[in-house]
Amino acid sequence: MRILFAWIGRADLDAEQRSFVGPILDALRSRPFNAAYLLCNWPEAEMERYRDWLAREAPTVRIVARLALLPQPNAFTEIYRHASAFIAEALESAGPMTALTFHLSPGTPVMASVWLLLATSRFPAELIESSAGSLNTVQHPFNLPAEILPDLLREPDRRLAESSAERPGAESSFGAIVKRSPAMKRVVALARKAAPRNVPLLIEGESGTGKELMARAVHSISPRADKAMVVVNCGAIPANLVESRLFGHNKGAFTGADRAQPGCFEEADGGTLFLDEVGELPLSAQVALLRVLQEGEVTRIGENIVRKVDVRVIAATNRDLFAETIERRFREDLFYRLAVLRIHLPPLREREGDLPLLLDELLARINEEMADDPLFKAKDLDAGARALLLDQRWPGNIRELQNTLRRALVWSDRQMLQADDIADALLPEIVPRTDDILDRPIGKGFNLDRILRDVETHYISRALDSAGGNKSRAARLIGYSSYQQLDARRAKLGL
Repeated sequence: MRILFAWIGRADLDAEQRSFVGPILDALRSRPFNAAYLLCNWPEAEMERYRDWLAREAPTVRIVARLALLPQPNAFTEIYRHASAFIAEALESAGPMTALTFHLSPGTPVMASVWLLLATSRFPAELIESSAGSLNTVQHPFNLPAEILPDLLREPDRRLAESSAERPGAESSFGAIVKRSPAMKRVVALARKAAPRNVPLLIEGESGTGKELMARAVHSISPRADKAMVVVNCGAIPANLVESRLFGHNKGAFTGADRAQPGCFEEADGGTLFLDEVGELPLSAQVALLRVLQEGEVTRIGENIVRKVDVRVIAATNRDLFAETIERRFREDLFYRLAVLRIHLPPLREREGDLPLLLDELLARINEEMADDPLFKAKDLDAGARALLLDQRWPGNIRELQNTLRRALVWSDRQMLQADDIADALLPEIVPRTDDILDRPIGKGFNLDRILRDVETHYISRALDSAGGNKSRAARLIGYSSYQQLDARRAKLGL
């Protein structure tokens, strides 16, 4: 099947009134097309009149015309979205073996450039143009993937890399938190009660559970919502610069301090300071932080001026800070100062009923984020892909789930992702140390047979390595009566 795609140009509309051919009809008469898919940025009445006329002039060709009104004729992004969606829709009904042709002559130069972009990236196609009364095939003037695509993808790639860190937007609120499960409903209820208070809040939870999202939601309905929420990743600051980043420094206070710099507490004055991964702070910085929380004032490094600050501190950690205080890796007095109010975010495996909702929300978000990517088409999940995703334990929680979806959407060319697309995107499961074998969490995704198989496989492999491949000796090492028993177990395990 051969399909022609084009924007309806002024010359085509005038052809119906002035009895000459026009670029689109010229192409339909010159080439054996089965269908013509036409986009129109003109009034709907003109489009319908032209469509009916064209159908009479080319009766063997199926004519599909769609109104695609643009804010301006050269609106590149809107032109790209209309054209790519129209092509994808046509291919879905016509099938993947369809031959595509894009007409460059009708419409604006930007419309022609978008056809060129699409033909050399997402939708390989023939390019044609009308010139001097004849219809010509246009040779692709360059290798788009090698010469142009890196520039086109620079901004989408930057957004993809940033969003993979699972950083919530500044406008995050409780409405953005999926909370069907009783565990999350209770946490959100506690967080709502904590929001209007002016005391420190400690948010605990595994990596990827959405601690910053919760902190931003608390800030969004607090009395400080109209002020800034300053975010500091305590684990990402070099130990020798922690106090400078938190409290500021004077010019010349240390090598490289070429100007005075306020710290995070001053930047957050009147608002909220979010100390992410607070358990990573060195002990010296913990002492200084405790003093600021007690006194409500900071002194920049290298000066003697005391500055009053009005800051609500929300801290987050993936460590058990109470256990850290027992091991003397975190100051007990600072722990109790930060944990005036305390919330624990449950891991995804303990949020019964939330995972299906999260899948839908994250998939829609990623499709929206990548809409401007010239190599991307919006995708969905079939039943097999969804079942495989729902069967995982997700030790990395929401962050791991979201990044798995991103990998699957980037790698697969299918618009409907299948189970093998998800399997390719999954990270290998990290097997816990053998001394933790009795402490694995049970519940969603727990499989006792698989754990026992892993244990047997591990020790049989070790025994064979230790015995240099001698099966009789390996059998004795692990308490089997004979090498035949070892062979039987290996056969059952598929080794």
